Amino acid sequence: MQQSASKSAKKQTNAIEKPSDSNIARRVQTETIDYDEAEQDIQSFQDISNIKFRNKLISFNKPAKKPIVKDFNTQFQLCLKNENSIKPISGTVKKCQKPQGIDKINTKSLLIPAKTTRQDYSTYTYQNLKAIGSGSFGTVYKSKVNETGEIVAIKKVLQDKRYKNRELQILQELNHHNVVKLKHSYFTPSDNKDEMYLNVVMDYYPESLYTYNKSFRQAQARMPEILVKIYSYQLLRSIYYISLLSICHRDIKPHNILVNPNHHKLELCDFGSAKKLIKTETNISYICSRCYRAPELIFGAVNYDTQIDVWSVGCVIAELFNGEPLFLGDSAVDQLIEIIKVLGTPNKVQVLSMNSDYDMQQYKFPQIKARDWKKVIKTNDQLATDLISKLLVYCPKTRFTPIQALCHPYFDQLRDLNQIKQLQEIYNFNIQELFDFSNLETNKMTNDEMKKVIPNWINCSSTKIVKTIG
Repeated sequence: MQQSASKSAKKQTNAIEKPSDSNIARRVQTETIDYDEAEQDIQSFQDISNIKFRNKLISFNKPAKKPIVKDFNTQFQLCLKNENSIKPISGTVKKCQKPQGIDKINTKSLLIPAKTTRQDYSTYTYQNLKAIGSGSFGTVYKSKVNETGEIVAIKKVLQDKRYKNRELQILQELNHHNVVKLKHSYFTPSDNKDEMYLNVVMDYYPESLYTYNKSFRQAQARMPEILVKIYSYQLLRSIYYISLLSICHRDIKPHNILVNPNHHKLELCDFGSAKKLIKTETNISYICSRCYRAPELIFGAVNYDTQIDVWSVGCVIAELFNGEPLFLGDSAVDQLIEIIKVLGTPNKVQVLSMNSDYDMQQYKFPQIKARDWKKVIKTNDQLATDLISKLLVYCPKTRFTPIQALCHPYFDQLRDLNQIKQLQEIYNFNIQELFDFSNLETNKMTNDEMKKVIPNWINCSSTKIVKTIG
């Protein structure tokens, strides 16, 4: 076992050597590494005692440019008209106007899961209409099914014939309402005989949580808090499901979360950085977009678990309330400083809980007190603040698990029959899918967890509504 771990560690060390420019241009990226930043951070960590804290205060009220809003969404106006009739939605829900939907976005991928009734997409041919996202991972196209006229998204990546594509293997295993589903995959030839293009077909949808939240900011507003709750619940459901499969997404951020503003369905997408974690194997620590990177990764942990996704989700939820990222650092070290300014300086026990191999001789952090979460999150909803404070915890073992978060009283409003009926009339979401837990999910719940997360008006054996809705 030690020999196996040694080989894995050696393999990881070789993996972070800077490749040639020609290899970078055509590699299919599964683990993103910023080599220049990594080198800079390593140098910074050598004398972390010399880090000077900037005198800037944490500001959540940066002035935004006033957008030009020509028209407003009819559905959103209806939402505003009926908002006060919903009880007891937090009094801090601000009345705001939702601008028109955004057609142009620059997200990394625009994918949404397939419908429940699946077609055989292997018999179809496809025509790429335009590129809607690109990067080192490949290119995402808005495409059309020639036989049916359906619009789909196709992710095209260069694939070495000698290896299997990890993202494709993971997608083939997933089947959940809040996780992107695979429609079809096929290969096309490339100029290099040893390589070919892998084309992954999924449903197309032109809105991500990032662009949707951005539309509120452009209107000088914030997302209604009830929508934050609905999206947060579905996001937690997605990571609860994949964690049961030992799959760690490793790049959860608003860009990789899809939403349908018409009925507010949420889908977790883009599993290009995802990995099925095995306890005996080490993993790369330089992973996940910086603003959503768990502190154990910053401390160099290579034996982390799916709890790093919980941290990322906590950051996303906080961003929906505040309108901007909670921890916005310029580098890995600066990112840690931003976290410390909110959570306070981690003690030695907390540091070792994040990375048991961390060299404690480097523990020379200035002592900073934790801030009051009520002053950090822009909401008067104490339950929301409490939930976020339990998701954003240094120690992965004391950090809330996905199922603990789903059981939190913050989501009780969604489990109340009278309130969920009112919400459905306004937001037109699918109540059935909110509580449609699979056997895999329910089998891992305790009796208490099942009672909390599944309302008594739902048939627990099939998670179907047993009382009349409407």
